[in-house]
Amino acid sequence: MRLAWLALLLALPLQGAEPKQPADAKAVRTELPPLMERYLLDELKALRTEMLDYKAQLAKEMAQRDLALSERALTYSTNTVSYFFYLIAGGASLLALVGWQSLREIKANTKQFANDEINRLTQVYEKRLKTLEQELRRKTSAIADQHKEIERLGDIHSLWLKASQDPSPQNKIEIYDEILSLRPGDLDALTHKADAALMMGERRWAFSICNKVLAVDHDNAHALYQRACALAGLGQKDRALSDLGRAISLSEALKESARDEEDFDSLADMEEFQALLAKE
Repeated sequence: MRLAWLALLLALPLQGAEPKQPADAKAVRTELPPLMERYLLDELKALRTEMLDYKAQLAKEMAQRDLALSERALTYSTNTVSYFFYLIAGGASLLALVGWQSLREIKANTKQFANDEINRLTQVYEKRLKTLEQELRRKTSAIADQHKEIERLGDIHSLWLKASQDPSPQNKIEIYDEILSLRPGDLDALTHKADAALMMGERRWAFSICNKVLAVDHDNAHALYQRACALAGLGQKDRALSDLGRAISLSEALKESARDEEDFDSLADMEEFQALLAKE
């Protein structure tokens, strides 16, 4: 407002002032009345003072505004950092809790799985070891039995050689009894024993032995031949011819033995006997 009045005063022409010729043509000086000049000076001074006050107030307001902005920025930064820290702390705590629980569960599950797997493998290998132990025992027993059988076969073989070399029927029978003690029910030993009994004239004994053999093996040609010899010696010619016929039908080699057999002398005159021994 004061600036407007000051400009208006400066623009008005000065009244009652006569112009004077300047000493220098280039210099022009306007003289004002003392009151107006004083007024203008006061107004300029007041205006300057107001400008200074306004500048100071403006600087103060700007400083206060800057301070408020700084406080806001600091508060925002502090809150942001605090919230971020709290967020990180909470997340870290949650992750730590979850991670600890997960690690504990993993540890427990791993331990349980390891124990279960160890138990399963232990049971499997125990079964395998038990099976192997049973198999080993079975094979060991079989090997022991085979070893015993080999020893028994060796003893039996020695006894057979001994019996073949001994001319005494009584001694042969004793040897055959030893063979039967090592191998009960041996049909070869029984038939040879029956043969030795026939050599001793014990036809009924030989007949009984042959019956034991034929009860097991109906088509034993050697036992049939020996029983035929025993029956012929006992006078049962028809039965003797029947057994002899069966024996020859099973083994043609017995036909030659029958021609020289003394026990068949009682059958020599019979046509059936001659027909059995006739050459084809």
